[in-house]
Amino acid sequence: MFIKKTVSLVILIFLLSTALSAQEKRIYQIGKNVYDKMCTHDIDLRNYSTIDELKNSIKNDNLCKPLKEDLVEALSTYLWEVKRAPEHVEAKEVIVVNKDEKCPICGMFVYKYPKWVAQIFYKESNLSFDGVKDLMKFYLKENPTAEKIVVTDYYSQKAIDAKTAYFVLGADIYGPMGSELIPFEHENDAKSFYMDHQGKKILKFEEITTQDIEKIDE
Repeated sequence: MFIKKTVSLVILIFLLSTALSAQEKRIYQIGKNVYDKMCTHDIDLRNYSTIDELKNSIKNDNLCKPLKEDLVEALSTYLWEVKRAPEHVEAKEVIVVNKDEKCPICGMFVYKYPKWVAQIFYKESNLSFDGVKDLMKFYLKENPTAEKIVVTDYYSQKAIDAKTAYFVLGADIYGPMGSELIPFEHENDAKSFYMDHQGKKILKFEEITTQDIEKIDE
C-alpha cells in the first residue's frame, strides 16, 4: 500500500533536478493539494498501466470527493508524473550523460535537463541532446548512420527506442529550448497527452520532417 504523506525530500530533489516549467510546478502543486485535502483513499499507483486508467478510476471509483475536470487533470498529472516517479527511479533504465557533454545544436550542457535528454549512438561514440527537437535537427541535416537512437519517455522518464516511440508536437508543455517533440513509449500515453495539452500532431520517428521542426520553432 502507498502511504499518504507529505512529499518526501526525495521527491523534492527529483522535481528540482528536472528543470520544470512554471506551469508544470503550478499543476503539480494543485494536484498535491487536491490529493492531500480531497482524496479519501490511498491511491495505489501500481494498479494502473496508463494515466488514462488512473483518471477514470479517480472519476468512477470514489477515490476522492467529487472533482471538476481540471482538478482531476491536475491530480492525475501529479500522481503519475511526481508521486509515481521516485518509486521507479532505481528500476528503470535512464539516459546517463556526463557533465561536460554539450548539445551539438544549441551548446547547452545536457545533464541539466534529464527530463528531456536524447542520444544518438555510433559504433565508437555518441552525441547527447537536450531534447528531441535538437536531435532531429542534427539527424535530418546530417542523416547519420546510427547504431541506436534513444529518447526519454515524458511520463516514465525511461530511456526508449526513438524509432518505435510516439512524438507529440505543438503541445503547451515546453522543454529547455521551447516547443518540443515530446516522446512516449506507448501510443495511448501520447494520445492522452495530446488531448490534455493541446497537441497538434502525433508522429512516429520516420514521419518527422524538417518542416515539422521549423513549424514548432516558429
